[in-house]
Amino acid sequence: MKAKKLQFIFDEFEHQHAYKSHSELKSGHINDTFLVKTGGETHYILQRINHTIFKDVPGLVNNKVLVSNHLKSKYSNTSEEKITNKVLRFVKIKNSNLYYLKDGENYWNLMIFIDDSITHEIVKNKEIAFEAGKLLGDFLNKTSDFESDKLIDVIPNFHDMTFRFQQYNASLKSASKERLEKASKYIKIVADLKDEMHILQTLKETGKIPTRVTHNDTKISNSLFDENNQGICIIDTDTVMPGIIHYDFGDAIRTICNTAAEDEKDLSKVEFNLAFYKAYKKGFLENTVDSLSEIELKYLPLAAKTMIFIMALRFLTDYLNKDTYYKTDYLEHNLDRAKNQFKLMESFTEKKYNLT
Repeated sequence: MKAKKLQFIFDEFEHQHAYKSHSELKSGHINDTFLVKTGGETHYILQRINHTIFKDVPGLVNNKVLVSNHLKSKYSNTSEEKITNKVLRFVKIKNSNLYYLKDGENYWNLMIFIDDSITHEIVKNKEIAFEAGKLLGDFLNKTSDFESDKLIDVIPNFHDMTFRFQQYNASLKSASKERLEKASKYIKIVADLKDEMHILQTLKETGKIPTRVTHNDTKISNSLFDENNQGICIIDTDTVMPGIIHYDFGDAIRTICNTAAEDEKDLSKVEFNLAFYKAYKKGFLENTVDSLSEIELKYLPLAAKTMIFIMALRFLTDYLNKDTYYKTDYLEHNLDRAKNQFKLMESFTEKKYNLT
């Protein structure tokens, strides 16, 4: 984006700093995110929110701000400077809205950049896994007393297993004979696991597992660290909404504990990293054990398997639908992604008796 255009948008916010330069941050796949450097000590993250994915952007921004304000309230005896390094802080525009709407189409929001912070695209050691677990645990613990019904569902049915099976069953009916044949092994696996993969959904719907504030995008790159790899905070809260903690724990495990890339075709490289699982869980429980119920703790291992399965199912569904949702680089990209996740789930199942 040209500097003048981005500077104009930046100056619609009440920040009282002079734009100096900007660079695009490319770690996300949905929104456009820019680091704006100023002439002062404070820098900013300016984000264009993808309104084709997120249908209610004002509601989404309100979610983020409500949760950040709640987190900030947990640091009542902490200086403003230190709070800035622990909680995402959003900047209003000149009419007091927390987002800027340009040309009636593009939504923007502005956050204060947390200095001397880094992110990781992959986990390289147990220490980082442990710190990431602590960060998620801290986030869930500090929001455990927030009334989740104050938040909107930014992506309805995002982790709803019944909904995902409805999509999958529709894809079976419309898929070509060739794609059905190539996916036949995995279609059988899905059928065999259907009942088990609805357990968490049923527990949620019957109220046996409480609905809480959940992040819903807990990949490692959404954990912020300092230069010594000590955890700072959870970022990218666009998908914060009501859910169960198993969604967050399970998806973090899915992304952190795969020894290969998500679309690795050589399945011999795909294994479940048990050491990273134990480190992450240890950090997670360090900050949540007093706020989680006995039944929530009991089903943490199933959460990992369920979230691996749901991504395998989504990739498989998209393959059968001729690749209408995920971007693909070649004809069977989604099938390879699905195979990868099913192999990860198989490895997890083989090791599940050693999880504690």
